[in-house]
Amino acid sequence: MELSPLEIYILLHLKRANVEYAKMIMKITELNLKDIEIAIKSLEDMKLVERDSGSAIKRTRARFKRAAEVHKHHSYYRLSREGSLFVRRIDAKFLENYFEQKLGPGGFEFLRCLLHSKNFEESCKHASINCELARTFLVSNNLITPSGNKTKFLRLFSSFAEL
Repeated sequence: MELSPLEIYILLHLKRANVEYAKMIMKITELNLKDIEIAIKSLEDMKLVERDSGSAIKRTRARFKRAAEVHKHHSYYRLSREGSLFVRRIDAKFLENYFEQKLGPGGFEFLRCLLHSKNFEESCKHASINCELARTFLVSNNLITPSGNKTKFLRLFSSFAEL
């Protein structure tokens, strides 16, 4: 099962939020709604995410909601049973293997260095990885901007993944 960073983030987001809709994920991450909808559809096809039924949601089920109860105006999603079991396996070792596979040896440490550095160029000075390959992957997955600055999505991803 090949996941993108956005798909991993959505799984982690749904673990915390319990139920959520695509447009709210867009507002939080500042990513393109179409990309989020594609990622959710992909997760649905993998049977990791499913639509939440019903016409209203109480805050006890939707942890990020402020109102005590809201009526649904969007398609809400939640983790399926398989998704819940899969998310339990997303830990530091999982992420280390994932980023080592995507960025090459030292990729996970490079990502952690990037989180604590000013920008991509600064973290590349101390890296022992292929910086062009890393830049291509990070830009295409909205983790950094084309100019090398960190995105809000990278900060959220690292926070939810507890990097």
